[in-house]
This record gives sequence, structure tokens and C-alpha cells, in this order.
Amino acid sequence: MSLGKLGVWAWVDNAGFDGAADFAQQIENLGYSTLWVPEAVGCDPFVMLALIAQRTTTLKLATGIANIYARDAMAMQSVRKTLDGLSDGRLVLGLGVSHPEMVSSFRQHDYGKPVSTMRRYLESMDNALYAGPQPEKQGLRMLAALRKNMLGLAAEKADGAHPYFVPVEHTARARELLGADKLLAPEQMVLLETDPTEARRIARGYMATYIGLQNYRNNLLTLGFEDSDFDDGGSDRLVDAIVAWGDEDVLAERIRQHWQAGADHVCIQALRKDGENGFDLETLQKLAPLCNE
Repeated sequence: MSLGKLGVWAWVDNAGFDGAADFAQQIENLGYSTLWVPEAVGCDPFVMLALIAQRTTTLKLATGIANIYARDAMAMQSVRKTLDGLSDGRLVLGLGVSHPEMVSSFRQHDYGKPVSTMRRYLESMDNALYAGPQPEKQGLRMLAALRKNMLGLAAEKADGAHPYFVPVEHTARARELLGADKLLAPEQMVLLETDPTEARRIARGYMATYIGLQNYRNNLLTLGFEDSDFDDGGSDRLVDAIVAWGDEDVLAERIRQHWQAGADHVCIQALRKDGENGFDLETLQKLAPLCNE
């Protein structure tokens, strides 16, 4: 399966079921290759993707990411095969260990060592009993990988990596660690706003949760950011590295930078100016020509 060069990462819950399916049809018609939906504390991503599978024909259906603490390995293998069968192999199963804050506090599970926990999980998936109809086609399996050891596991046990909340510099490092033959699909937040003060204000609102999560923070520290960059909602330097803001030409240039740094596929998260989770269709319409570059 090819992921295509440009996809969309979006919170679709607030659109409702019909709205989410309509949105998927719209981005498919615009030329985007893949829709990535998250898993946090909202709708089940596999239920949403099953609905969307019935209303689309070529769009790849990706989890960005499915939390391995939400389902045991047998359940994950079952849902993977079921959705691959339903969608003719269009599922891109993005898996991640999430964050200690999310797993321990919200799910009340013990958060294990990330790499060894993920390795055991993948091996258990591969060995899991599944007696349902085997899909004719199998989609991709990607890992939410940020640092050296998880990127190494992605190269060994998956089809590639889906880093989230990363600057372009991370894409270059990830490509080096993954090797040439694995897929690299970073997420990039984009905001169609040219006023610097307003753009950074909106961006900080979206970044607030993420800069408080230690996995993202530790990763950014390895890329040259300092503890002071996380104060007061994030320094201008950090905000500008994580969120591409400006007119469509500026946003397009950031996407091209990821491609030049080694990304096979970039999934763009088009932020709303009102700060609500969802998507900004105007931004996606303006950036759609990049799908054909």
C-alpha cells in the first residue's frame, strides 16, 4: 500500500457521524490520500473508520494513534483484520504506547517501559488467534515513534513510523534512524493566519495539552529545545517549530520541508481559528494542490 504524499489528521468527533463521513468524502475528492483519526477520550476510532469506509472508495483509513492500553493484542488483531476486510485493505493501523499521564490517570493501567511493552504487544498480535474471515488485503502497521529506540522498533516490527508533535528537524533524524525502506509519516499542524500575535495565541491553545506530556517534552529536549521553551504556553521558537502559520504559501513550504527532510507522507492537521477541535476545510482546500506534487 502507498500512503500517498499528503493526508489529513483530524478530530472528527464533533462533526457527528454523518459529518465525519461527509468530511472524509470531501478530502477524498480533494485528492488527499489518507485520513488519520486520533484516540484519546472520545469516540472509538475504529467505529468511526468503519463508518467512513462505507462512504469512501480510495481513502486510506488511519489511526493516529490507537492506544495499545485500550485493547489487548488479540482484540487489536481482530479489529485490524475486521476493518481490513471491510475496507478492502485500506486500514493504516497506527499504534502507540500513549503517555503515562493518559494511561495511568485516565485508564488506570500500569504504564510499562515503552519499547519493551510495544515489542511484546506486537509479538502477541502476530501470534494472536483469529478465526474470522481473513481479509484479502492487509493494510499497513505504523508505530507512533519519537526517539531512537522506538524508531528502531518501528523499523524492525512495523511498516514505518508516525511521529506526532514534531518539527522538521525530527523528520530528518527519524529518516536516518528508520533507514531508507520504511515509511515515515509525520503530523504537521497548520494554521491559516498571517497575524503573528493571533497565530501564536491560537497555536498555544492547541499545544497546551501536548507540552505537558513528558514523552513529547523529552523528545523536543533532544532536538535542542530547553526547559524554558515550555514556559508560558511555549516560546515563540517552539510554537513556530510545531505549528506552521501564515498564508497558504508558507504552510505549503513547511510541508515541502518535511518531504525534503525524508518524509514519505505528511498528514496535516488544519487548526480552527476558534480553538475548537475539528478541522478547517478552507485550509485543506487551499493546500489540496500539493497532493499532486
